[in-house]
Amino acid sequence: MSAETSKPRPPLDARCYQIAVLSGLLVYGLGWLRFDITPGRAALILGSALLSQYACTRLWKLPEFDPRSALISGLSLCLLLRTNSALLAVVAAVVTIASKFLIRWNGKHVFNPTNFGLVFMMLLTGQVWTSPGQWGSAAYFGFLMACLGGLVVNRASRSDVTYAFLAFFVTIQFGRSLWLMQPLTIPVHRLESGALLLFAFFMISDPKTTPNSRAGRILFGALVAALAGIIQLGLYRTNGMLWSLALWSMAVPLIDRCLPGPRYEWTRPRSNPRMKGAADETIPDPERAPLLGPVLRPTRP
Repeated sequence: MSAETSKPRPPLDARCYQIAVLSGLLVYGLGWLRFDITPGRAALILGSALLSQYACTRLWKLPEFDPRSALISGLSLCLLLRTNSALLAVVAAVVTIASKFLIRWNGKHVFNPTNFGLVFMMLLTGQVWTSPGQWGSAAYFGFLMACLGGLVVNRASRSDVTYAFLAFFVTIQFGRSLWLMQPLTIPVHRLESGALLLFAFFMISDPKTTPNSRAGRILFGALVAALAGIIQLGLYRTNGMLWSLALWSMAVPLIDRCLPGPRYEWTRPRSNPRMKGAADETIPDPERAPLLGPVLRPTRP
């Protein structure tokens, strides 16, 4: 058997799962839930995200244009971002993609791109908001999102931060209601939110912005849940999860320093188990190229 035919098939990139799931959620939202976003506005956001990714690829002189991460960010903006201005929607997409290239530390994104784009635009103008109630509280849809989200985070090896966040967030919600002797239907109603599941399974679980070690990710999930609970239940402000994630993301470099671990790669090194002594193939992530620094090029087998 030749070396070429004996090579194991590489696993499918986790981003392909994310794109498929997010696309399905968007189609479902537009067709059945009547999202307050038109197909034309969704196409505008996606096109702006892809063009921004291409422009940054050329500006940073990266070896190839990879649309997958831009599609994930664009689809997430379509699901969450709401504004009456087409111009602001385009600016949000550009800011979201540019943040991946401009705001970095030690080769990693500091902020989840979609989270940064939403928070930045909400701080910059009062004409951008999110629409958490658009999903409704149907139990079957929440279950569907949880199952699809579970598939994605398991493929991306970041299910620990998702489940840690959900465990602490649910505990905070029920604990407060029990302390105040409120009916348990109140926290249940708060948790019946598609936006919560979308955040937990598709935003906080971003492998490129979460801590490297499992202990760090569990700590990170707990901290985000705690601050989100304070903002929502103590300060009575909306979008507590988004604000909390944006603030705690700045602490990820410190968490990585205190609780070090291996850095996640979308395409990991792989070796052929049938070929003794064969060298591993390493395909570096193009977005890990330093700002205006040397270009990382993939090695050939």
